[in-house]
Amino acid sequence: MGGLLAVDCSWNRLARRGGFPTTVEASPPGGAVRRRLPFLIAANPQHFGRLGELNTVEALSAALYVLGGPRAAAHLLEGFRGGATFLELNRDRLDRYAEAPTARDVADAERALFGST
Repeated sequence: MGGLLAVDCSWNRLARRGGFPTTVEASPPGGAVRRRLPFLIAANPQHFGRLGELNTVEALSAALYVLGGPRAAAHLLEGFRGGATFLELNRDRLDRYAEAPTARDVADAERALFGST
């Protein structure tokens, strides 16, 4: 079984709320691969144009897109301010990341798209 994890709070406040779980299994059951979300540009009104400052719906949408669900990603963003813009703004990046089969390939794509990261 696989899944997505979204932490719906401000990352700069995460430490005050107990931090990210440190007891998470090193290798998820069933051979799943643990990966982080690649670098994307926010389109939400609060952080528009900022690298990596996505809101929760942008992050979940991006994860769905990268994992092969572009329609589900677009559907999730419906009704959110900046939702359609998020996909337009990041389409090339999302397509590149979706084509990258491993975390190393994603990191290579990030370097190609953004320079040294």
